[in-house]
Amino acid sequence: MAEDTKQIIRDMLPNDDIIYNLAQLFKMFGDPTRARILKCLQIKDLYVGEIADILEMSISAVSHQLRVLRSAKLVKGTKEGKEVKYSLDDDHVTKILEYGLTHVNEE
Repeated sequence: MAEDTKQIIRDMLPNDDIIYNLAQLFKMFGDPTRARILKCLQIKDLYVGEIADILEMSISAVSHQLRVLRSAKLVKGTKEGKEVKYSLDDDHVTKILEYGLTHVNEE
């Protein structure tokens, strides 16, 4: 490959900070519990207790994972009275889940 072609490709790569942030984002999907929570929230907005019941987990374990997902801007919480209802942060999260599932289900 010609050196100028290599340089063109290098110039097109995102900077190291962006690549790092991308890798961190994909780490969030690397945990099966977080992936299951995200899939639940793709289907319906839910309270912590509802997610815990569906996934047969403790509320504290679900709360911990939701904090991690919230810090990564993958989920958001909306206060409803004394409780918080969780949903996916935006349509990008839905697309990532859909593309990922399509990829792993290909034969």
